[in-house]
Amino acid sequence: MEVTDSVADILIEALPYINRYQGKTVVVKMGGSTMRSEETVLEDAAALKRLGINVVLVHGGGSEISLWMKKVEKKPQFVEGLRVTDQETLDLAVMVLRGKVNAELVGRLNGMGVPAVGLCGADGGLFRAVQQDPRLGYVGEVTRVELGLIEALTAKGYLCVVSPVGLAEGGQLMNINGDTAAGELAAALKAEKLIFFTDVEGIKDAKGRVISRLSVREAEELITSGAATGGMIPKVRACVKALTTVDRTHIIDGRVPHALLRELFTDAGIGTLIVQS
Repeated sequence: MEVTDSVADILIEALPYINRYQGKTVVVKMGGSTMRSEETVLEDAAALKRLGINVVLVHGGGSEISLWMKKVEKKPQFVEGLRVTDQETLDLAVMVLRGKVNAELVGRLNGMGVPAVGLCGADGGLFRAVQQDPRLGYVGEVTRVELGLIEALTAKGYLCVVSPVGLAEGGQLMNINGDTAAGELAAALKAEKLIFFTDVEGIKDAKGRVISRLSVREAEELITSGAATGGMIPKVRACVKALTTVDRTHIIDGRVPHALLRELFTDAGIGTLIVQS
């Protein structure tokens, strides 16, 4: 069968990147707001796993949590993009994140033939946490990441899918922002890349134009100036945190088909790249 020039060109462009990332770790954060439109992300993650690239998925579930809060006639509240979490909200968050979203993603990956296992931050004490801010209630700030369990599972060939639930003093569960959890985990794993999927094209400037590349200083200035708002704030902060050990971080549009492969294996890339300097 003859290989067309376009297929050959794609392979020629992708091969150096495949060689570069084989044996490396890529942390991918799937946003709750785009979970339904990210159908190809799991396909891409499965393909990367088969190519010998260690993918760790961290998922959110904010829109799903809000949906269940609505069912019990509870109105969501947010402070700087973080959900205010009382005990009832915490119970709903753990139920949705660990019991529903995580299980569905793990099931879909195993259905694709990829050995996947679900974890939450309480498993093996993965995310040790303290209360972040009394105004937020049971929202945790990660103080330590215990990698023993996740390293053992990845060494056995499993693709780990992590839900952002943390463990505080005395075994108290805490709701951790998914973006924050992904940044902390990527930094602890010293991942090659941290990639955030969201439902916008990337970080935008004050005029609404997508910014293709930012330094840490420029990213922090976007928060200070108010150009980055709402849910983009924890994403930017998570990128800054990860860049203590991670080479590159990305915020890209999860609605684009096969966005993960496009970002990793093409010269152009998509979305916003944040680097140390």
